[in-house]
Amino acid sequence: MTDMPHPVSPMAGEFARIGEALTQSLSDSMVERLASTGSNALEVVDKLNETDVREGLMAVLDAVGTMHRSGALQTVIDTLFLIHAVRSAASDSMVDRAFQFIEHMANNLGTEDLATLAHEAKGAMEDALDQTGAPGSGGGLMGTLKLLSKPETQNALRFMLAFSCSLRKRAQVIAKTPPAL
Repeated sequence: MTDMPHPVSPMAGEFARIGEALTQSLSDSMVERLASTGSNALEVVDKLNETDVREGLMAVLDAVGTMHRSGALQTVIDTLFLIHAVRSAASDSMVDRAFQFIEHMANNLGTEDLATLAHEAKGAMEDALDQTGAPGSGGGLMGTLKLLSKPETQNALRFMLAFSCSLRKRAQVIAKTPPAL
């Protein structure tokens, strides 16, 4: 048997010419960038082979598929666009005023006195619900007259009247003065 050279297929010759053209057209910096990009790509592939990263990525991809099927993905995208638009539209003074308002509300509403008042008001409402839901309370005109004749009913009505009148006076004072921020 004689060693006969294998005929080169036209496709292999074409690839050889393409390889030769690439080799001649690439500068050293281009080769360096290609090597760096290849190295970075291999690092990413290596990171994807870690079990926890792979499982996490699969969970994210499954969640994206579920969100897409339910329409939630578009809602998330719309929300991100809205947040971006708000951020782009907000000026520094708007952000400063918003934080001043939040600080003002936290200082005024976050007090011990207000927390105690809210707790006591809740307790009073629960007591009132228990008392008014009790069976045997008569209705009609005679029941109402009997209820109005009780001293605690009269005291409660006087209290509510005094409270509402005082609240009205304070609301008028607030309406006449500019709000403080």
